[in-house]
Amino acid sequence: AVHGAWKMEDYVQFLALLVSALLVGFVSVIFSLVWVFHYRGGLSWDGSAQEFNWHPVLIITGFVFIQGIAIIVYRLPWTWKCSKLLMKFIHAGLNTIAMILAIVSVVAAFDFHNANNVANMYSLHSWIGLAAVIFYAIQLFSGFAVFLLPFAPVPLRAALMPIHVFSGLTIFATVIATALMGITEKLIFSLQNPGYSGSPPEATFVNCLGLLLVIFGALILWMASRPHWKRPPEDNVKVLQPIGGTPEGTEVESTVTDGSNANKSELKINSKAARKQNFKLDEAGQRSTM
Repeated sequence: AVHGAWKMEDYVQFLALLVSALLVGFVSVIFSLVWVFHYRGGLSWDGSAQEFNWHPVLIITGFVFIQGIAIIVYRLPWTWKCSKLLMKFIHAGLNTIAMILAIVSVVAAFDFHNANNVANMYSLHSWIGLAAVIFYAIQLFSGFAVFLLPFAPVPLRAALMPIHVFSGLTIFATVIATALMGITEKLIFSLQNPGYSGSPPEATFVNCLGLLLVIFGALILWMASRPHWKRPPEDNVKVLQPIGGTPEGTEVESTVTDGSNANKSELKINSKAARKQNFKLDEAGQRSTM
């Protein structure tokens, strides 16, 4: 009873954090739209400042909000009964959407700079931002090749899983930091009479947006780093078997109804060993917090 109560309390805590993260992330996206439409003249694709406005909107929507959801999608308790392969496709799909939006946002920034004879890649924000996009692409493609496609051997998956998880969380934290640098840089360059130091309404509003991004990032990283909120190992009711075969041990046991107790005991041990082996394979090559 105590264990059940603890699990229920833990579930309520996770649900509260999840709702908070979704709310903060969604409000961050709304804030980015209000910023560009109310203060920066809206959106377009004509080489003007309005084209550049796609950059913060798509970064916050895709590279921050959608990537954050992709990180914790395995942690959602109501998905634990879903196929692990299905959850992998959802995780990969969300990351793919985030990658596409990030690329479009970078193209918008470069296109604006080139159309207005503004230098590219001179700020720390641009250096770290482009590096984050490149490493995110590497992370995405390596994840597809190693963890989604069925060709990578289990030892390779087991070796790369900690790197995949660590690099994913690192990239996410880096994106948050880079976004903060970018919005600060934009305010310093854009605000005049009064300038950024004069704390005009736009500066105050965008500073609040930055705080929302920090809170969202902290919530996602906290949920992703709690070991007791990991997706539990799947119940290996069906042990490894050839395609089209029967679960290991079932066919044999059905033909030994008159066998000795020793044979039955041996069959049970073999079945249990097979389940244990399947559990190890699932832990080594399939389980992920990302």
